[in-house]
Amino acid sequence: MKGETEGRFHTSDVSSITPGPRRATLRTADGVRIEAVHDPCAKGPADTAIVVAHGFTGAATKPAVRRAAGVFAQYAAVITFSFRGHGRSGGRSTVGDREVLDLAAAVEWARSLGYERVVTVGFSMGGSVVLRHAATHRGSGRGRTEAVAAVSAPARWYYRGTPAMRRVHWLVTRRAGRLVSWLGFATRIHTEEWNPVPLSPVEAVPLIAPTPLLIVHGDRDPYFPVDHPLMLAAAGPAQLWLEEGMGHAENAAGEELLRRIADWLTAARPAG
Repeated sequence: MKGETEGRFHTSDVSSITPGPRRATLRTADGVRIEAVHDPCAKGPADTAIVVAHGFTGAATKPAVRRAAGVFAQYAAVITFSFRGHGRSGGRSTVGDREVLDLAAAVEWARSLGYERVVTVGFSMGGSVVLRHAATHRGSGRGRTEAVAAVSAPARWYYRGTPAMRRVHWLVTRRAGRLVSWLGFATRIHTEEWNPVPLSPVEAVPLIAPTPLLIVHGDRDPYFPVDHPLMLAAAGPAQLWLEEGMGHAENAAGEELLRRIADWLTAARPAG
């Protein structure tokens, strides 16, 4: 096994011993250590990397995330990572605020590995993060993305309109809830409230163009009803897929849908 340091990225490369992913520890712009995994494209060298942003209480090693990565790797290279406060990453979750810095570090790592196109797909909380990241990392910088897909994302903050979201708010805002989140879901949540309140997903959408944007949502989502994807799609240029019978986020995304998303991400180009 050999280790190498590339700027803010420390990687452990085991490919010379056994086929498999490359694991890395990334450092965000605010100094948080983030675990990340690079899976090469199963079909050989590729020019595109898909960066996957998981949902709240997820992680790079969770079965649903690994399943999605396995499907996406049939189309492109894949970068998965754990948001701060999740999995083996450091820090504490800010539930979608400073997580944009985690995603930016993963995108920059993908570019450091030589991929010409880097695209993002996010689920639930990760969906809100990819939207805000795309809105704030435009232009020619290393943190930019060439296409964005948001799956089961909220349109607005502080939504409590479903029982599932009321439970999430209890986990985030109450001391007992944060203890349950830590012990039951291995998710460590920051105790401070947002200050200032970050740009909301629906406010981010108009800033994303001309980067191609896809909104995917299930019509049986127990967390965010369909008014959320409709708001997002109406806020700016975007394709909208309302999936019949689908529930919430990566756990509800079947292989057929994941393949369509991967196909869209690898083919999408800016208009004109």
